[in-house]
Amino acid sequence: MNILRNKISYQKIALLFFITTSSLFAGNSDNTISFFLLFTGLFGGMGMFLYGMEMMSDGMKVTAGNSMRTILEKLTSNKYLAVLVGAFVTMVIQSSSATTVMLVSFVNSGLLAFSQALGVILGSNIGSTVTAQIVAFKVTDYALLLIATGSIMSLFSKKETIKNLGLVVLGFGLLFYGMKVMSDTMKPLRSDPAFNSILTSFENPFLGILAGAIFTALVQSSSATTGIVITLASGGSITLEAGIPLIFGANIGTCITALLAGLNASRDAKRVAVAHVTFNVIGVLLFCFWIPTFADIISQTSQNIPRQIANAHTIFNIIASVVFIPFTGFIAKTIIHYFPDKEVDRNIEKPAVLHLDDSLVSQPEAAINNAQAEIKGVVGLTERVVGTLVRPFIKGQELIDIENTDQDLMSGMNQRIEKISFLNQKISEYLITASKSDLSSNQSKELFTLVSIVNYLSSMNDLIKVRFVSLVSKKEGINEDFSDTDQQEAIDYHKRLIKQVNRLDKFFIKFDKEKMEKIIIKGKENTDFEKKYKLDRIERMKTSSEADIKSSEINQLHSQLMDMLKQVNIFINLIASSLIELESEQE
Repeated sequence: MNILRNKISYQKIALLFFITTSSLFAGNSDNTISFFLLFTGLFGGMGMFLYGMEMMSDGMKVTAGNSMRTILEKLTSNKYLAVLVGAFVTMVIQSSSATTVMLVSFVNSGLLAFSQALGVILGSNIGSTVTAQIVAFKVTDYALLLIATGSIMSLFSKKETIKNLGLVVLGFGLLFYGMKVMSDTMKPLRSDPAFNSILTSFENPFLGILAGAIFTALVQSSSATTGIVITLASGGSITLEAGIPLIFGANIGTCITALLAGLNASRDAKRVAVAHVTFNVIGVLLFCFWIPTFADIISQTSQNIPRQIANAHTIFNIIASVVFIPFTGFIAKTIIHYFPDKEVDRNIEKPAVLHLDDSLVSQPEAAINNAQAEIKGVVGLTERVVGTLVRPFIKGQELIDIENTDQDLMSGMNQRIEKISFLNQKISEYLITASKSDLSSNQSKELFTLVSIVNYLSSMNDLIKVRFVSLVSKKEGINEDFSDTDQQEAIDYHKRLIKQVNRLDKFFIKFDKEKMEKIIIKGKENTDFEKKYKLDRIERMKTSSEADIKSSEINQLHSQLMDMLKQVNIFINLIASSLIELESEQE
């Protein structure tokens, strides 16, 4: 996989970097401050820390991404449960930003209501504090062991899961070794009056919050800021009262990622970003005037300052979440009021791409969700097209459009067919772009399946476009109707098809595997029905009088109509089979 190859090359660079940095420190045996070593050690250590955190997060996302997506989909109906789910998912994948991206795609695709997403956002703030708790443990002595273990796992294991877990372990090792490098670098600064003056100034809550927010916005990680604050505290460079404003600022700065992503994104993305900012800013404002009191309370939780800072980070986010949970409904309504829905619908006059958010196409989980949502829209349009297929051939049917009575049936049908073609093309292009991202094996299979489904829908659409128009034209040239028996058989088979497409539509709402299994069962029944129809028809023609036998033209038309319906049934079965195979592989 590309992601593994890229990571391995980065690993080599990172390993070389920290070895070089280590040698530099080894050569500096006295306590004098060398600005070259200072900057090399500080930024080199920070680089390893940040890269280790990114590697750890990426490894966890690849390993558990699909499982986390399933959890988010199915366990967020209750806002209190949504908080727990958000905390758990973020704790596992080690990235509140990744959780937010998934949320945006779920809300955008209709899998989650915006109000449900708010609970997950609160939970993600809690889950992001787990990294700080881990960092607070004194494990820097084992950093090289973790690096060695992770490197062996990722480089020499043949199993993809072990490789990805190796990246997680290696990420932890680099993270902790980066902390050690930064800590060792800053030891000579403890006696420097200017440096101490800067750190002391952070005890001013507003300066500390501002510094924490700016730094977090630059490095795009609140966990990184918290980790660095813990590193400063472990070296005795910073007090608890100076550290708390910095982690408060980190909570604000972490919103910048989602806010920037939402600028050119969908309305749902903007809402999620605004909600994240709202929660974190108000939470900090509620606490910033009580920092000394809060610090006194936190100091009782541990005798260790790094642990106290980690606890302050966790307790702050837990309290803020508890305070906000009862008001999520009100906050959701307020945000929707200022960011209302656009008046865009899938009308028959204008194709509307509703879910393919280009800003999320590089995020595999989000891209797959968005594509699934758009495919559901195509399936809904297909259901309406299939629902029209026998109307021109039934006696007494008005040939007007089912949605726009001002136009005839054929005009409406053609508009829907063209719209399906347009959407299928857009979905295919979106999936092709998404395929260029770093994908896990499951994501690759899911994306390939979606491409196959779009191709089946396109082929079905092309079949209907060519065959239906031809059949309607033939019917207009024949001054004769189907027999009552033939007409009823066409109606019965047509009803079966409509139910099949409806089951397919419902699958994309809840991803219910049983719906697909039922399509396969009913598809076989439809095939048996069609075979029985042919045999019965042959027997009727043998026993009918000459006066009862219809012309060869109308008989041929009926056979061609039934054959078209049979082909539609085959395509639906192919789609169902693809989805069942995918679901089975991912279980």
